Amino acid sequence: MRREAHGLELPSEADARALGIDLASAHEVGDGAGVAAPVARDAELPPPLVVAGLRELYAAFGEERFLAAGRATQIVEWATTSRHCGRCATTTERVDGERCMRCPQCGLLAYPRIAPAVIVLVRRGDEALLARGARFPAPFYSTLAGFVEIGESLEETIAREIREEVGVAVKEPRYFGSQPWPFPHSLMVGFTAQWAAGDIRPDPREILDAQWFRAAALPLVPPPLSIARRLIDAWVEEVLGRAASGQRPE
Repeated sequence: MRREAHGLELPSEADARALGIDLASAHEVGDGAGVAAPVARDAELPPPLVVAGLRELYAAFGEERFLAAGRATQIVEWATTSRHCGRCATTTERVDGERCMRCPQCGLLAYPRIAPAVIVLVRRGDEALLARGARFPAPFYSTLAGFVEIGESLEETIAREIREEVGVAVKEPRYFGSQPWPFPHSLMVGFTAQWAAGDIRPDPREILDAQWFRAAALPLVPPPLSIARRLIDAWVEEVLGRAASGQRPE
């Protein structure tokens, strides 16, 4: 990134050339967002260029440019980890017209990897189940999430992850929305689900604490960049709006 007096900006073509990047071999990000290319980890960045993390870019860029930066990061990750064939170790070649690397020896194709994960807001009346993850970078409470395993449907992943992480059973999963999540290459698929049975029993390897919360008494929750926050905000809006109109919980 280029650090200017007013904040962070994307590097220019001149910045890229100064770093020895061949723009002709860079990868198009798409939607007019420019190109992406790897930089050596030990490269010395001349001022005002700096290394910036993706989460830092959200505050600097807003959602649209943050998503473009996330796409660029995933493209670079794919390009640098697909330089050799995973079957025979031959150096791969780019395929014209699509985002793909091909092995000239055995023909194996390597497309960018996307790891699907579910993220779920569990509801019980006017309460929601939020948990503090053992690996969260900040002490906030969020919705439950987990990666889809081989052979699983999204609904099966929801039931397994919630059972494993907090020991409760759920029913009636409903699709909410999705979000590309470049940490490093996930697709978060959001759901709500209803509590069916069981008391909270957090898995200490994954969860530091988990509780039922009411909309008017929330703990610290994730920042707005995540679909977890959108799930929580939508639930809060629904519950408080229903309370204001005198409706009973579902």
